[in-house]
Amino acid sequence: MSDVAVDPVVRLTPAAAARMRHLLTTLGQGAVGLRLGVRPTGCSGYSYELDFAREIGEGDVVVEQQEVRLVVDGAAVALLRGTEIDWVEDRLAARFVFRNPNEKARCGCGESFTV
Repeated sequence: MSDVAVDPVVRLTPAAAARMRHLLTTLGQGAVGLRLGVRPTGCSGYSYELDFAREIGEGDVVVEQQEVRLVVDGAAVALLRGTEIDWVEDRLAARFVFRNPNEKARCGCGESFTV
């Protein structure tokens, strides 16, 4: 059984929540929410993963904010605690930005981070 976070592991800005709602509505057929995790990769150690959640697994933590259900991989909670997710658009790109207080460093290309 999953836990619903009382003190959320991550926080969504209004822009991130709006973009996530849009993705779930337009592309998330059958999804129970969005899944957030990390994976070992890159030159610094970890990379963020965001995808559609098809199920809520044992140990996952569910964060519900601004009409968005975010399923956080239980194994990643310690690395993600306190993270703010934002959606940023400029003239050349649009992307989710992760502001993680646990990060100690980022690689030069911005693809991975160290805790």
